[in-house]
Amino acid sequence: MRRAFLVALVAAAALGAPAAAAPPAVQAQAYFVRGSDGATLAARAPDARRPLASITKLMTVLVALERVRLDEVVTVSPRAARIGESTISLRPGERISVRDLAIAALVPSANDAATALAAYAGGGSIPRFVMLMNRKARQLGLRNTHFANPHGLDQKGHYSSARDTVALLDAALRNPFIRTWSTRTRATIAGGRTVESTDGLLGRLPLVAAKTGHTSGAGWSQVAAVQQGDVRITAAVLGSPGEDERDADLEALLRWGLAQYRGVRAVDRARTYALAATGYGLPPVRVVAARTIVRTIRVGQPLVERVVAPTALALPVAAGAPVGEVRVYDGRRLVARAPLVAERAAAAPTLSGKVRWYARRTVHHLLRLVS
Repeated sequence: MRRAFLVALVAAAALGAPAAAAPPAVQAQAYFVRGSDGATLAARAPDARRPLASITKLMTVLVALERVRLDEVVTVSPRAARIGESTISLRPGERISVRDLAIAALVPSANDAATALAAYAGGGSIPRFVMLMNRKARQLGLRNTHFANPHGLDQKGHYSSARDTVALLDAALRNPFIRTWSTRTRATIAGGRTVESTDGLLGRLPLVAAKTGHTSGAGWSQVAAVQQGDVRITAAVLGSPGEDERDADLEALLRWGLAQYRGVRAVDRARTYALAATGYGLPPVRVVAARTIVRTIRVGQPLVERVVAPTALALPVAAGAPVGEVRVYDGRRLVARAPLVAERAAAAPTLSGKVRWYARRTVHHLLRLVS
């Protein structure tokens, strides 16, 4: 059996995918959109350092839950109770669980809850906890992020970037508690407090995690991830001029991001990948994929297909016999791989059939010599 490598460049359009659309116009001063495959889909000033506001609380809860248990009880310090703006009105000396403080930091974005949680997880020292936050940022590779407090209120030396904020949300998503509570619309916690989310996109998008933020220095900001089928889009907008503009900016980017992916038949069972000769004047055998494989591919992304298939088959051939392989790549990433098989059976000719074929070939060659 002789084999040949057949390599073809297959454009996404050839698989039925439309050309990629331009990203929507947004008002945010910085934004970053990342796709399921890790690709940067759209960005504006993605590495610019900007105030982070309450998106900070993703790191606060993430670091705290690495050090303390949800059922531990915290005694609220006067310092935590004094923190202003968004609060759940904690009282000095009040006892409240880590669970309730973490929920309050994520759902209504309470500054006093984040501060009480940080003080407890830092062994009574907020500076020590902030040091742990910055250590975690370095571990996550957040090159344009530095924390000065656990709540996100404007302070010198407290900043992040749109790209880093997306990476922070990815890390937070690995924590089941954050994944659950960052998309809850409301919750009831200690003291009969009913708290409500600050996220206006809940219920409008298939969010799997999100965190809002707003201060005078940061403007209106948010990071969120949406999931539709096996497509996940994560995006951050920093510094939108208003809450409505922030929501509109992020919603438009997330919906646009989802539209950048679609399912295509990376491997198609109905397609002929090669024709393999069988000899003795018999018709060739179609070489086909053993199965159809559908993969989600970025719109407009060309695929490279590597086909290893025989140019000839030794008889007899059984239907479905493996004879080669097809691999499909998105850049360097292998997205699909399937065996190639004989589409039908082909029997070897009988001895008399072989004799007749050789006789015809001999006569044919003699006639060519005479002519």
